[in-house]
Amino acid sequence: MMGGRTWDEWIDEYSESHQNPINQLTHKFGIPMIALSLLLIPASFFVAGMWRVALGLFVLGWVLQFIGHYFEGKPPEFMKDYRFLFVGMRWWIKKTFG
Repeated sequence: MMGGRTWDEWIDEYSESHQNPINQLTHKFGIPMIALSLLLIPASFFVAGMWRVALGLFVLGWVLQFIGHYFEGKPPEFMKDYRFLFVGMRWWIKKTFG
């Protein structure tokens, strides 16, 4: 699935399009919002109204991503390769905890 490249190679390429401080800030909040929204989907089947929280986090998270890329002046990496959708969270973890 990862095309014979290591996670570090994917993260390095992803990092090239995430140099602007505003873009990094919007991703700092947007990526975990999107991840949390996906984790809340199962709870949405059992908790009334939870789908609204999940949807709100998902939409706001993506809005932040696109705002950041506006300041970066580059499109999101996933527009050239869908596999970058799986790299963002790894990049965020490395940036936050690495």
